Amino acid sequence: MTTKVLLIDDEELFREDLAGLLRRRGMECRTAGSGELGLSVLEEWEPDIVLCDIMMPGMNGIDALDAMMLVRPELRVIMLTAYADLHTAITAFRKGACDYVMKPIVFEDVIGKIRRLAELKELTREVQVLRRQVSRAMDSSSIIGRSEPIKTAMRHVEEVAATRSTVLITGESGTGKELAARAIHSLGENKSSPFVAINCAGIPEALLESELFGHVRGAFTGAVADRSGYFELAGNGTILLDEIGEMPLMLQAKLLRVLEQKEFMPVGGSKMKSLGARIIAATNKDLRGLAETGRFRTDLYFRIAVFELSMPPLRDRRSDLPALVEHLVLKLNGELKRQCLGLTQDALRCLSAYAWPGNVRELRNVLERAMILSRGGYITPAELPENMSGSLDPAGPPSSTPDDLRTAVKSFERDFLSRVIAECGGNKEEAARRMNINPSTLYRKMADLDIHARESDIAVS
Repeated sequence: MTTKVLLIDDEELFREDLAGLLRRRGMECRTAGSGELGLSVLEEWEPDIVLCDIMMPGMNGIDALDAMMLVRPELRVIMLTAYADLHTAITAFRKGACDYVMKPIVFEDVIGKIRRLAELKELTREVQVLRRQVSRAMDSSSIIGRSEPIKTAMRHVEEVAATRSTVLITGESGTGKELAARAIHSLGENKSSPFVAINCAGIPEALLESELFGHVRGAFTGAVADRSGYFELAGNGTILLDEIGEMPLMLQAKLLRVLEQKEFMPVGGSKMKSLGARIIAATNKDLRGLAETGRFRTDLYFRIAVFELSMPPLRDRRSDLPALVEHLVLKLNGELKRQCLGLTQDALRCLSAYAWPGNVRELRNVLERAMILSRGGYITPAELPENMSGSLDPAGPPSSTPDDLRTAVKSFERDFLSRVIAECGGNKEEAARRMNINPSTLYRKMADLDIHARESDIAVS
């Protein structure tokens, strides 16, 4: 990104010579011959660095610095002076100056100072992005599972991550749409750039446009200074527009233009800014259906659905439950400062029988609640919500508490495979198809889990 420098100095020859040298070093430079003119340039332009002379007729450099800090407190200012005055230097630093250069200047020293301040500005910008992001308990590496539905989703993540195409991630609430978006970002070529997640339903409609595109000073009541929006803060990274189905129609039209033109206008601004970030949208709604009823723009739907990725609900990948439970229990142990060893066989059977309308997010909440209530090493059905613990057949034989999580997982797999085979009337090929595994894998697991000894029971249960 080109560094933009504003040079304020009343000596015309010095001013134009220095500006020419800065431009030859690849910087964009504008000049002003007085403090008043410098403030005018500042109002219509967004420099990264300001070089400002202290001794000028009219508004001197210290007063100009004061005024600039009121307009843009984040501005980086280097003061220039031909007079060594310790008191003036201290005053400048107290008012917000970042550095102090004596005339006649050493050009290479000035270039070094400008570059260091530009790097600091970029680091500060990234910190702002990180502070605005909503903290998540799990990152992109936490997409757990080996079932066919989740393997298909992750294969699509890897395929689209290698491109810069716009992606639409669909799926029920709690299925991990943001995790998929983060995985796309982390596998992409700009993974070191910011990832910015925006909940379109969580920001008031009146503020959403300003949050996305930023605003200039005076754009509306309370806009006392220019402010960068998420689209600018994301740089060349990734923007996730979560719950895009909640975006107002008026703003949808503006977003469509941004996607087509790759540029956006801050609220109240007069100059376009380039869009460098990749756009990923996510929704738990049927956007095509909303478009047909006029509640979502059809042209925007087709623009964001260049590559559509569907995250499967938990009920369609129940075989991933043991691995998800193990991962979440380990994570919650750290957060809650507990030493939970896992779930009993009966508790795992309860989880397997439940429909999981809230998907993985609901599973995490259920486990956290159970760990808070649990007083032993293992979570039992007694610690599960009543609508889950009641799913265990009370007439069935009581299950003994396993010695460790691995034993519990094996017990769960044995009961799960047995149930599916029974539902298929003993047809193992049909059972393998329903579980999205190869028949050879099913036969191997049956042998490992000693299911073959109970085959006749399975067929008639």
